[in-house]
Amino acid sequence: MNQKTLAGSLIKPSTVLDEKQKADSISKEIIGAAIEVHSALGPGLLESAYLISLCHELSLRNIPFEREVSLPFKYKGAELPVGYRLDLLVHGLVIVEIKTVDKLNKVHEAQLPTYLRMTNLWLGLLLNFNELFLKHGIRRMVRG
Repeated sequence: MNQKTLAGSLIKPSTVLDEKQKADSISKEIIGAAIEVHSALGPGLLESAYLISLCHELSLRNIPFEREVSLPFKYKGAELPVGYRLDLLVHGLVIVEIKTVDKLNKVHEAQLPTYLRMTNLWLGLLLNFNELFLKHGIRRMVRG
């Protein structure tokens, strides 16, 4: 899959409302794909198995995405060599982070808003596939 460096704002101020509506629609498509993956595989696998399966499901549905997108880390004007990567960036608008943990904790839930702030994106999904029913492992988060 493609790897890309994410830099700068992806949303122009003049199109914020349209981009939010598009991101919201895309998030529903992602959740549908994730539910399909979870229905087929169930809980208990490694995060990498769900990631690659979700990528395949998104491809089958012709939903454009990028996997393991590098996220530049800037501190006081300097770009520092830290290896942050987004699990998925869908349509260039929605960040998807995948987990396979017994329970999402505050650190897991803090990661996605930080990524949204760093990318200036509005919407992200945190998906914990280690749930009996995936709906209990979905966190939809917006910036601002």
